[in-house]
Amino acid sequence: MDRTELAAALRTWRERLDPVDVGLPAGVRRRVRGLRREEVAQLAGVSVDYVTRLEQGRGPHPSESVVAALARALRVSDAEREHLYRLAGAVPPGPGRIRSAVRPSVARLMDRFTDLPAFLMDAKLDVLLWNPMAAALLGDLSALPPAERNAARQSFTGPWRWEEDPDRERLDRAMVSDLRRTAARYPDDPGLRRLVADLRAASPVFARLWDLRELDERHGDTKTIRHRELGPLSLDCNSLLVHADDQILLVYSAAPGTPEAQALDLLRVLGLQNVG
Repeated sequence: MDRTELAAALRTWRERLDPVDVGLPAGVRRRVRGLRREEVAQLAGVSVDYVTRLEQGRGPHPSESVVAALARALRVSDAEREHLYRLAGAVPPGPGRIRSAVRPSVARLMDRFTDLPAFLMDAKLDVLLWNPMAAALLGDLSALPPAERNAARQSFTGPWRWEEDPDRERLDRAMVSDLRRTAARYPDDPGLRRLVADLRAASPVFARLWDLRELDERHGDTKTIRHRELGPLSLDCNSLLVHADDQILLVYSAAPGTPEAQALDLLRVLGLQNVG
């Protein structure tokens, strides 16, 4: 572990980012450039003291999961991600593992979605990136620990689950089917194995559908999301596949003139200030 160089790299990469680059509100005028340590800690799911000690060259030996979380929080490139692992004394993920690194070109594409909720997921449905509109619609994902930023966890055991949703059964089956296909592509990925084991233990619905071993194609292009302030919103959902990385970019929208379109306009104006 090269503590000195690791500290310098973390500081440099933190200072080159703006809050809007990582789906956080811009907030008040800043005296220093880049993200604050508090924001990096929030995005990575670690304590501020932990980030501070790492940046001062006196931190502990970070685990592989922490290194991966820091890499996502700091929007590093592939080369920088591998460099970060080696500086931390860890081995970069090899072939056969689900890719959680985000290409800068994909991050720039997401930056273009300023008026629509959008978020990027890896093959096991971990949410890797999200924009402010997605946070306003689904809740502040940065407030969740990294392990909880997963669409399946939130849909089966978290606040995204809404039993009264008329599409609940269809969406459950489609999500379990997606994870079954992912398990076939990545049979040795430890994160996916842990996710499936956790969901089978925590959700009888997930356990039942997983044991059926069905492969369901009925995703549909409309999803109903229950917003705590605005109520149920029926939104069009388009999936854009990032083939090279086996990742999915989801974008929500609504037809002009509909109540849902007006709700999205309200979310864009208010952001995370009063609703979310």
